[in-house]
Amino acid sequence: MKTYELVIVGGGPIGIACGLEAKKNGLNYLIIEKGPIVNSLFNYPSNMQFFSSSEKLEIDDIPFISKEAKPKRDEALEYYRRIVTSNNLNIKLFEKVAKVIKTNDLFTIHTDKAKYSALNVVLATGFYDLPKTLDIVGEHLSKVSHYYNNPHFYASQKLAVIGASNSAVDAALECYRKGSEVTLIIRGPEVGKRVKYWVRPDILNRIEEGSIKTYYNSNVKEIHKDHIVVASPEGEVVLENDFVLALTGYKPNFEFLETIGITLSKDEKRLPTYNPETMESNVKGLYLAGVICGGMETHKWFIENSRIHAKVIVKAILS
Repeated sequence: MKTYELVIVGGGPIGIACGLEAKKNGLNYLIIEKGPIVNSLFNYPSNMQFFSSSEKLEIDDIPFISKEAKPKRDEALEYYRRIVTSNNLNIKLFEKVAKVIKTNDLFTIHTDKAKYSALNVVLATGFYDLPKTLDIVGEHLSKVSHYYNNPHFYASQKLAVIGASNSAVDAALECYRKGSEVTLIIRGPEVGKRVKYWVRPDILNRIEEGSIKTYYNSNVKEIHKDHIVVASPEGEVVLENDFVLALTGYKPNFEFLETIGITLSKDEKRLPTYNPETMESNVKGLYLAGVICGGMETHKWFIENSRIHAKVIVKAILS
């Protein structure tokens, strides 16, 4: 079995950046991605617009030209795909990593298709694959989704959107404008403060005028075939309902990290252990890159502030 100097788990923007940096420095590397190129971005809503401007999404100083100052999902897919193909990066797609085992100074990476050997491993797996579940009655019903793609699907339907973040607000606005009867359910006292600044006034105006019915300080208690039960400050409310978008956030695969040997903080943040000067975890030769570094604080790491991880890691490997 061939031994790579570096195997990168995750083919998102940060994983691609690590691959580019490894190639530039002559490392024998491999990127493994469980889906298509930038799988997480591919699964973003079809009309999603980034909070960041295009230059902040650039990797390796490769220009990202977009129609607007803040690019949309399809432009990002095109940008990162072209980087992978034009640079002929060594990447295995639609191959899921099941486990990573270290024996002495060598890692063995087991996927659903093959086994690979490596001296060093980078985990750049993001957090978008595991939704934070509600753990309530009816969450398993087919009418419930933790992911949102296109508003057309919900036209002329009674839709409950759970959440107060960008994903929930975008979904509520888009579906309302395509003819959905939208109800927004927020567990806190207000719309999230990190909602995109050009979107926040829009949602507040729609709420104020009554176009999007909103329940603050409320939680969905039960989900049934034709209705949901909401626990609100005024008591329980039963709402007729066709679909539920539970957009309550996502989290890294902590179990996967722990099986490799990475230690996590004992508090609710679940921060993985790593050296910020090298990005090396407590497991020698195993590095972390991107949003996975933030544990449950998934709002702290973005492409723009974690793309530097690639250079830091490769420098550490070569030193």
